[in-house]
Amino acid sequence: MMDTNLLWYLFVAAIMLLITGFYCIFLTYNLIRALIGIELLIKAATLLIIAAGYITGRVALAQAIVITLIVVEVVFIVVATGVVIGLHKQNGTLDTRKLRNLKG
Repeated sequence: MMDTNLLWYLFVAAIMLLITGFYCIFLTYNLIRALIGIELLIKAATLLIIAAGYITGRVALAQAIVITLIVVEVVFIVVATGVVIGLHKQNGTLDTRKLRNLKG
């Protein structure tokens, strides 16, 4: 059985990832940093799912959910990165304050 101290470390690491991810998304103006924040949030969720699967004894189910989450994450990040690159080519900036004035 996993040591309870290790579980606390996992939960603290996941909470730190969540806080950092929310900071990157909500308090910055760079689109690349927002994508990194989304990655951090997904990694925190992945860590919590694995820890919860171990605690409940359903490790195989947790692993299957995490693999599915990773596949969805990769597809999302590839598409979002393509959009960000297109925005940078079109406007020359990734600052959301400057992109808010766009009309389409």
